[in-house]
Order: sequence, then structure tokens, then C-alpha cells
Amino acid sequence: MPTILIVDDDPHIREVIGFALQKAGFATVEAENGEQALARFRETCPDLVVLDIVMPELDGTDVCKALRRISAVPIVFLSSRDDEVDRIIGLELGGDDYVTKPFSPRELAARARAILRRGKGEAHDPAMPGGRELEHGRLRLDLDRYTAFWQGQEVVLTLTEFGILRTLLSHPGKVFNRDRLMDGSYQDYRVVSDRTIDSHVRRVRAKFKALGADPIETLHGIGYRLGPC
Repeated sequence: MPTILIVDDDPHIREVIGFALQKAGFATVEAENGEQALARFRETCPDLVVLDIVMPELDGTDVCKALRRISAVPIVFLSSRDDEVDRIIGLELGGDDYVTKPFSPRELAARARAILRRGKGEAHDPAMPGGRELEHGRLRLDLDRYTAFWQGQEVVLTLTEFGILRTLLSHPGKVFNRDRLMDGSYQDYRVVSDRTIDSHVRRVRAKFKALGADPIETLHGIGYRLGPC
């Protein structure tokens, strides 16, 4: 049974989310602030974190930064404002999804289930060739372990970032527009903005640039493709 850590300073919201997730078959752990969230994470090693952005003491963005230094656990942000700046900041920090308050608890449970399915490799791009690994030049993806490597060195990616890279690597050199690129990563019904997609790609590129690499090429006004690596 997957465990989900719920982090929100509002006890009513934690209760509502917890009830919906438990009804959907998840085990839940709660934290009422950022410091407690980090402690609960170390104690329970959850499979996914639902994380409120605005909290006292240590807000959601700081918690996300701390988690990303030690883990690639999927993170779903909760935001009290319908503000794209908050969304982009969260995704650039390494979040996998966002939900804006007020939200449907059942929708949140469905998104959590979709993200965890991606992490287990249960949802695949039908255009992706079979096999346990994809490799192109110095870039290699282990599809079973959901990990990426550049010249043998592991690059820690979120599930959404891995999905983007997997889609590009399924057809090296092919140009993917933004919609097609996200189809290979988001396996549910959502429509995301071009800015959100660009934010994900920018974060993937930054992680590889830290290793002196830049495998993704941008074709302005068209989309992205995997370079020669």
C-alpha cells in the first residue's frame, strides 16, 4: 500500500485529503508545518508528498528544496492562489503536479494514482520501443528503475522530467511539439500551459548542464528534440 505524506497547516484540509486518499487505497501520514514534514519524511519514507505552498515557519517551496537534495519522491503542490507564477515556481523547484484550492479530493487521489503508476512504469508511451533501457550516445535511461545516466553518472529527475526525456529518447532527432511531449509524461486528462512545459524542459536541461551536457535542442516556435548526445 503506497504511503502519502500530507503537509498542510489546516487540519480540516488534512482530514479531507486523508479521507479521500485512504478511501482510494493509500496509507497516509500528516504534518502541520514544514519542519514536521521533513521529520515525517525521514521517519516514513513516503511514496508521494502532497505539499501546501503557503505555511508558517517553513513554506512548501523550502520543504521542496530540502526534499530534492535527498530524494526524487513525487511532489504534488497545493496552492491557495490561482496564480501561474506559483505553479511555475513549484514545478521549477522539482514538483510533479499542482492542485489549486478549492479542489476535488477525488481528483487529487486520481492524480496521485496516475503519478505513482508512472513511477512504477505502468504507463508507457505506445510509440516508445520496447526494452528495459533506452540509450543514445552518452545518455541512457533505465526504464525499470526510472533513472537517467549521462556517461554513467546518475541524473536525478522527477517523474515528469523522466517522462519528457523518455519521450524525446524514444525517437532521437524527431521534433516534438509541446502537446506531444507532455502526452508522453502526463498520462491523464490534464491540459497544461506552454509555460509549464517549458519550465519542465528548462529544469531537465539545467540538471544536465551541471554535468557539462545539453542533450535537448530547442526549435523556437516548434518544439524540442533530442540532440546527438
